[in-house]
Amino acid sequence: MTDKSSLVYNIKVNEFEFSFTEEQLAAIDLVQKSPTVFNLLTNHQSVNATLIKADDSAKKQTLEIEGEIFDILIKDELDVMLDKMGFSAVAGKQIKEIKAPMPGLVLEIAVTEGQQVQQGDKLLILVAMKMENSIAIPTAATIKRIVVSAGEAVEKGQVLVELE
Repeated sequence: MTDKSSLVYNIKVNEFEFSFTEEQLAAIDLVQKSPTVFNLLTNHQSVNATLIKADDSAKKQTLEIEGEIFDILIKDELDVMLDKMGFSAVAGKQIKEIKAPMPGLVLEIAVTEGQQVQQGDKLLILVAMKMENSIAIPTAATIKRIVVSAGEAVEKGQVLVELE
């Protein structure tokens, strides 16, 4: 079990970086007044913060505090380690095509060319070993071209959909 005083979070606010232990963060006097409004008591002053935007998967938030906008990025020790190993750079790359993860038969195509899709949207259903596998998109994109058609057999690694 990890000691709360040893678990470190790196927090980047606009261009400034800070490090806090979990124990220090737990000691902050923060009250959630609504789903997007928070009150912080610091240095004997009360400060209100409004959550404008949150991207939980990227660990990014945008807050408005007393008329100023703050972009916040929170990284724990695992995120920092992945950055050092070069894995965070992969997240920034744009995906240009979706390939078949296994050989199978295209049962259904759920998108059309030119359609905008969001992360997690179903692109198609691939039947492999008598199981229907829903192929979802890992990031928001626009469908450039659908390379396969329903009823078509595909091989592992074959391009199914091209993205813009």
